[in-house]
Amino acid sequence: MISYKELGLVNSKELFAKAVKGGYAIPAFNFNNLEQLQAIIQACVETKSPVILQVSSGARKYANQTLLRYMAQGAVEYAKELGAAIPIVLHLDHGDSFELCKSCIEYGFSSVMIDGSHLPYEKNVELTRKVVEYAHKYDVTVEGELGVLAGIEDEVSSEVTHYTKPEEVEDFVKKTGVDSLAISIGTSHGANKFKPEQCTRTADGILVPPPLRFDILEECEKRIPGFPIVLHGASSVPVELVRQINQYGGKLKDAVGIPEEQLRRAAASAVCKINIDSDGRLAVTAAIRKVFAESPAEFDPRKYLGPAREQLKELYKHKIINVLGSAGKA
Repeated sequence: MISYKELGLVNSKELFAKAVKGGYAIPAFNFNNLEQLQAIIQACVETKSPVILQVSSGARKYANQTLLRYMAQGAVEYAKELGAAIPIVLHLDHGDSFELCKSCIEYGFSSVMIDGSHLPYEKNVELTRKVVEYAHKYDVTVEGELGVLAGIEDEVSSEVTHYTKPEEVEDFVKKTGVDSLAISIGTSHGANKFKPEQCTRTADGILVPPPLRFDILEECEKRIPGFPIVLHGASSVPVELVRQINQYGGKLKDAVGIPEEQLRRAAASAVCKINIDSDGRLAVTAAIRKVFAESPAEFDPRKYLGPAREQLKELYKHKIINVLGSAGKA
């Protein structure tokens, strides 16, 4: 058993309380390799933002649980080396079983998500409460979920969106004891979050998705006032990154995300954690494709992963400053 406190990490409780009160959201950036982690820490140190390092079940398998523990510890020391001891959370994204959450807690995670949203309501409550009871013994925070997001990302997939029912949130929070709650208000996993027929198209061919259901968010806020709310599937799928990928040989068709102005509005509410994964993947892919197209003889990974890391860092800084509002909150 390794305590996250030994690694220099923090849980999300105090960060969320400050975010709800301050009207901003903590960035939750997914990572599974060195360059992604470097970009996250550099961006957050340069903007003085707290951060949640997210690891999905698939990323944990890919990177190795032991290496991840030391990468997180290294991130804490790296931030200090760069000049700012920012608060860093290591969080399991979309944990699907008690056993996985327990294992992550034992390997030094400071926060876990148990996603029972695909289960019948009472089964979701039962599973979530079991994880909470175990996690709280070790001062680890727990995120639950009500409602289902459509789309595909890593090992998470659903064909249909099921909006969160506001009438369930108060009962769920009370019965489970969760520290934060992910809700479904129209965000979606992956780069192709919506089908073209769900969107309107501008004169220059850009797809505009349907607006988020702020009425559901507002009703949830009324029922659990001041309680930390989380948005998953909140990448914006920047048009310029999609164009760069396609310009250099990619085939991303009709990729569309959540408009940043809607995420800014959400971040000013009780939404205190916004997950961003696909945008990071797009930034990395766009930069690497550009290097390969312009320098086809290049074979040194540093020569294409370096530019990818830089483009990723700039994307994250933009999100922190202009979307989430967490700059200067460390």
